Amino acid sequence: MLTLETPQQLAEALAQHPGLLLLIGGKDCGVCQALKPRIAALLATEFPAMTLAYIDCQASGAVLCGQLGVFSLPVVRVFFHGDSFGELARVFSMADIKNLLERPYSLCFS
Repeated sequence: MLTLETPQQLAEALAQHPGLLLLIGGKDCGVCQALKPRIAALLATEFPAMTLAYIDCQASGAVLCGQLGVFSLPVVRVFFHGDSFGELARVFSMADIKNLLERPYSLCFS
């Protein structure tokens, strides 16, 4: 899992990874911390070409979170070839994440 703190790091990650799932959370957000390993496991088993990246809005990634317009946690954003494909915020399930990924993943990595 990549940890991103600056806009430059985000731009580099988007350029280097054709499929990127960005989890935006916080060190004091229990839901965010519980989601990290579950999302990592989902990507490893069902979407292995995806890269997981994390921004901690309650630590060194606070400025980047503000620039991204994130004001509630957790947030999941999905990118394919540098373009934003979808977003889930606040209340969502692992099934929602899987549904968000399935179709574009199959088109990009089949």
